[in-house]
Amino acid sequence: MPPPRTRGTALRHRLAELRGPDVPAKALDARALAALAANPGCARRAILDGAGVNKAALASALGAPSAFGQSQFALTRGNAFEAKVKADGGAELLRLVHEKLDRAAEPPAEARVPDLTATGPQGRTARTALELREATAHPGAWTLLDHPMLALDVAGSPAFLEPDAVVVHPDGSWTVVEIKSFPLLDGSADPAKVGAAARQAAVYVLALEEVAARLGAEPEKAPAPRVRHRILLVCPRDFSNLPAASAVDIRKQRAVTARQLTRLTRIEDIAETLPEGTCFSPELPAEELTAAVESVPATYAPECLSACELAFHCRTRSRETGAVTSLGRPVRAELGGLTTVEDVLAAARGEAGDPDDPTVAALRRAAALRAEALEAACR
Repeated sequence: MPPPRTRGTALRHRLAELRGPDVPAKALDARALAALAANPGCARRAILDGAGVNKAALASALGAPSAFGQSQFALTRGNAFEAKVKADGGAELLRLVHEKLDRAAEPPAEARVPDLTATGPQGRTARTALELREATAHPGAWTLLDHPMLALDVAGSPAFLEPDAVVVHPDGSWTVVEIKSFPLLDGSADPAKVGAAARQAAVYVLALEEVAARLGAEPEKAPAPRVRHRILLVCPRDFSNLPAASAVDIRKQRAVTARQLTRLTRIEDIAETLPEGTCFSPELPAEELTAAVESVPATYAPECLSACELAFHCRTRSRETGAVTSLGRPVRAELGGLTTVEDVLAAARGEAGDPDDPTVAALRRAAALRAEALEAACR
């Protein structure tokens, strides 16, 4: 007789059914988790990511293939810049950490750079935790962990994450380092790209906090190490290949990401609302697959184009229904209870809407001003 199914195993079984028979789960990475946190109201992305659905394959099967992702040139340039930053045992990287985040500590004349090689992601995760424990147990020196492996529980399964670097300070605290190939021009960078990097770093901070909590819970051990909420963002300076750095406070992004991951661990609530037999396997006929995807509500915004493989499909559906979210979140926020373009135009023409509603009144005033301007121009 098989053992009784627990809540966790029942959820994993349900998510496997949503992926389709014999379809392996696509592992979540920090970039995907960060993008998910950037659009917390999208139930469609939550259930697809939680189930491990390959959204790129799904988008192609729906006839809306995604152009999302980095070009090979950008990847090559990024790898070359990262190698330059970490050269000579990470001397320049540690200098930037000291300059931007920890001037009170002794300058990093030399640092320990442990070998994190191990078999499989589980082995690398255990090796990373061991080296973090070792570095924290012997304060007073700098330690650089190059591409450590961290694990974060997502919907009952571990997501393995690989930050660019983690630095252990002489006081035993930990800092996440993000190395990006977009430039810092006159000391500042594209806010959208910095925001995306901050959200990605917030995922690593959450994973590090879990490691720190486990170390602090060990018997006869010191208190849990402190994970710093200011990360180091390293980018090329201006149009050169020289590294420059900026300290980024990611407390807001960390809080948002933590809330969204908590919501994601309750994706059984979303799964229970789906029709029986719903499946997102790309092997299904197009009509059946489209119906399955449309059974989960989406919250499309133009920002999705740079963060989600299903963005083109969702944009088409959003435009077909006239949803104002296709115009951007700021516009959607200004329009209050008016959710479609048709509702907005009707309110502006005075055909619908409560005249006492400030949004409706503003639309009618704008329509009147436009009509006056057009009339004056035609005279």
